[in-house]
This record gives sequence, C-alpha cells and structure tokens, in this order.
Amino acid sequence: MTTAAELAIRVRRAAFNRAIAEGDLAAIQPLLAPDVAMVTGSDSAVIAGRKAQLAVWKREFAQQGRDIYVRTPDSIVISTVEPLALETGQWESVAVGSEIPSCGGRYSAKWREVGEHWVLEAEIFVTLR
Repeated sequence: MTTAAELAIRVRRAAFNRAIAEGDLAAIQPLLAPDVAMVTGSDSAVIAGRKAQLAVWKREFAQQGRDIYVRTPDSIVISTVEPLALETGQWESVAVGSEIPSCGGRYSAKWREVGEHWVLEAEIFVTLR
C-alpha cells in the first residue's frame, strides 16, 4: 500500500525529472535542502550545498546537445523513527533529441520532511552502463 509520504516523494521526484527535462532551474531549487549533497555517477564528484548544485544545473542547461537525466524510483522506504525516507532506483541519461540512453545506472536518495514538504538531502549515483 502506498503511503501519503511515499506518494509525496514520488510527486517531488517527478517534478525534479520534469524540471531537468525543461531546463527549469527555479523548479529544482525548492526540492533541495540547503545542505544537499550529490555524488555523481562516474567520477564521484561531490557537489555540496544547494547553491553549488544549482550552479551545476545552470551550466548543464546552457550546454547545446545537453543530456536529460531521468530518475525512476524502484522503492521508497519511509522511516518509522525520523522524518526521513530512502529512495532507490534507476537513472539514465538521454541526449536532447535522442531516444537512446547514453549511460545509466542505479541511485539512492535521502529525503527529509521539512514542514509540509519533502526535500532531498543526499543523492548518490553509480554509472553501470
């Protein structure tokens, strides 16, 4: 049975995917905790903080022939002791105008409920193909 928290996180993930596809930096900002951390899939670069992550997305969105990243959750587990959740799933990258993924793999994401919204605190990506 899908809980309200799981559904809320799935909605937030869909919003993040849509923002990436549309190059909408303003839509990404409220999805990220101020101290969010992301570990990239191939080179394990650590992007620490909302400001740093938004700068990376801004550069990505400005590139011609940029990639669109899609994260597809397999599971979302809600903590029974803290306002936290663990999302795991698959990700892939497809160049704009293409339908063939250029790479992909698995990811894990840590979400925290802050007020009425879930925000990303951490994501780690592993490139497997």
